[in-house]
Amino acid sequence: MFDLPLYGRTVVLTRSQEQQSEAQNLFKEKGARVLDLPALVIGPPDQWGPLDDALTDLDSFDWIVFSSANGVRAVEERLLNIGKTLSRRSNSLKIAVVGRKTGLTLEQLGIDPDYVPPKFIADSLIEHFPVFVPGLKILIPRVQSGGRTLLADVFAKKGVKVVEVAAYESFCPKEIPEITAKAFLNKAVDAITFTSGKTALHSAQLMMKRFGPSWEKILVGVKLISIGPQTSISCKKYFDRVDQEADPHDLDGLIKACVDSFQHQ
Repeated sequence: MFDLPLYGRTVVLTRSQEQQSEAQNLFKEKGARVLDLPALVIGPPDQWGPLDDALTDLDSFDWIVFSSANGVRAVEERLLNIGKTLSRRSNSLKIAVVGRKTGLTLEQLGIDPDYVPPKFIADSLIEHFPVFVPGLKILIPRVQSGGRTLLADVFAKKGVKVVEVAAYESFCPKEIPEITAKAFLNKAVDAITFTSGKTALHSAQLMMKRFGPSWEKILVGVKLISIGPQTSISCKKYFDRVDQEADPHDLDGLIKACVDSFQHQ
């Protein structure tokens, strides 16, 4: 145990509550003490109508592009409501995903994605997307607010017909768990990991709510670890810094970045 790379380190995870268990296990396997700061609560969008309309007409699309596991789950649940499922979609409909976790969520439904980019970010999907044909029709289910519109914007500029609809919304929780708050106060936290721009935003809001205007002093000496470029931008915006960025941009890369951040200090 003593030779594990994160032995003796306390790492705070800011993923949604539904996504915490896998991350906890992976960090604990490296020797870390793990504390939760669930920074996202996943819920429905304000209206289901636009998504339901798109799914009713699903056979008219050439591709559906998922950028999160939450989007996959929301689409599958709404399809089941009308007696359909992604696993029994038309052979003409292909599925692209951004990210390993999103692909695994599809695989749990018995679906192999038709396209996964070499890097788990939207920019890589665009750069390596297998076909751009004017008139191509693509469905993009996404978070209602706060997500990037890059995919839709670039596809549209290339002559693709894009239907972008809200499949879910992510909200800020009410408070930091007490055990995590006490660890911050006792200077017992070594690193915080962020997996999206919203986890950075909500974490900053929760820190302000709990610790007041001087909350940033609580984080002096604490490593801020980002899962990818866009998350790093948010970390710099809301925390004025980022200490390490994952590569690859997934959980394994996040753990490696955490380990590297301590080796370089």
